Amino acid sequence: MCRRSASVYCAVFCRHFLGMRVWSGWRRFLLFVPLIFFVPFIFSVLELQQNSSIEDLRQKQTKKSDHLILGPAAGEGLPDRLQCQGTQALNKTHFSTSAENSKFGYGVAFVTVFTTYNNTERQASGRSSDVVTVGKISYNKVERSMAVLDVFLNFIQVTMPQGDIIILTDPASKLPVRRNRVSVYPIQGEYSRDKLMLQRIRSYIAFLEARLNEHSQWEGRKSHYIFTDSDVAVVGDLGQVFSNYPNFHLALTFRNNKEQPLNSGFIAVRGTPIGILRAKVFLQEVLKVYTSKYMKASRMLGDQLALAWVIKSNPSFDSKRFTRKQAFLEEIDGTSVLFLPCAIYNWTPPEGAGQFHGMPLDVKVVHFKGSRKRLMLESWNFLNSSNSSDISDMLCLILKSGRTKYDF
Repeated sequence: MCRRSASVYCAVFCRHFLGMRVWSGWRRFLLFVPLIFFVPFIFSVLELQQNSSIEDLRQKQTKKSDHLILGPAAGEGLPDRLQCQGTQALNKTHFSTSAENSKFGYGVAFVTVFTTYNNTERQASGRSSDVVTVGKISYNKVERSMAVLDVFLNFIQVTMPQGDIIILTDPASKLPVRRNRVSVYPIQGEYSRDKLMLQRIRSYIAFLEARLNEHSQWEGRKSHYIFTDSDVAVVGDLGQVFSNYPNFHLALTFRNNKEQPLNSGFIAVRGTPIGILRAKVFLQEVLKVYTSKYMKASRMLGDQLALAWVIKSNPSFDSKRFTRKQAFLEEIDGTSVLFLPCAIYNWTPPEGAGQFHGMPLDVKVVHFKGSRKRLMLESWNFLNSSNSSDISDMLCLILKSGRTKYDF
C-alpha cells in the first residue's frame, strides 16, 4: 500500500515538476519574443545614427565656405617666395600699382571666351541657395559669372592699362560690357556647358584665322595675343614674355603633373603673320586629337589632355622637363613652342599650397580655378579697400585663403 501511494505521489510530483519546467520554458520564450522584434530595430537605429554621423562629417568636410578662411602661408622662410604677416607682405613682389606701370600692355591684347546661359526659370524661383553675397553685393548665378568677368577686366586695366581685351562669345549672348579698350567678338558655335571647352579651341582658331585674313590691313601695327580663362587675375606685366623670349610662336604653361602637365588657361601667341599661322596650325592639331580621343572629357580637361598628347607624341620631346622650374623652348611639328612655368604664369591656390611651395615674387598670373571664384572677388575688393592698395598685400590674402573651397 505504501509503495503504491509512493508511486502515485512520485507520478503526480513528476507531472507537476515537468509542467512547471515546461511553463518556465514557455515563460522564458515569451520573454524573449519581444527581443526578436526589437533587436533588429535597435540595430537599425544605431546604424542609422552612425550613418547620419558619417554623413554629417562628410558634409562638414565638403561644405564650401561662404566667407574667407585664412590659413598658413606656404613658402614661409624661402627667400624667393612671398612672406606674409597676416595679410601684410613683408617683402614685395616685382610689381606695384604705380604710375610707372601706365605703359604696360602696349601691343598686347587679351582674348577670352565667355558666354552666359538662360537661367530665367531659376531666377524666377528666387531660391536662396542660388544667391551668394560678397561684400555688400548679392549675386544670382548669372550675376556671379558677370562679376567674375568684371573683375577679370579690372585686373588687366590696373596692371596692363594699355592692353586691349577681346571677348569671344556666342552671337546670341548679349553681354552688357561697355568699357574702353574692351570689345566683344561674336563667333558662331556650340557654347553649351558640355561643349564649352571644345568650343573654346574652335573660337581661338576662328579668331586667329580672322586675324590672318586681316594682316594686309595692319599697316605696321602689331599686337601679340594672350588667350586666358576669365577667372584669372593678371598681377604683373605679361608684355615681357614677348621681349624676353623673342623666338617663340606659341607659349603654354606647364607644371609637374604626370597626367595633366599643361594648363590651357594661358596661351600666348606672337602677333606676327608666321606666329599666328603656326599657332593656328598647332591648335588645329590639338582640336583634331581632342575630337578623336577625348570627347568623353569634352566638358572639362579634354583640351588639356589633347594638348599633352600633341606635345608628348613628338619623338624628340623629353617629358622630364616638366619636372623642372625653368622655361624652355621646343619645336613641335614646325611650331616653336615656349613652355612657361605655371608657378609664375598660371599660379593657382591649390598648387601654391603644394608643389609650388608658396608664391614666387615674380608671379604674373593668379588663376582662381574651381571653387575659388569668391576669393577672386574678395581679392579685388581688398585691393580697392581703404586699408590696402598694394598688390603684394592682396597676394598675401590669396596665399593664405586659397586652401579653402568656396561657395562659387
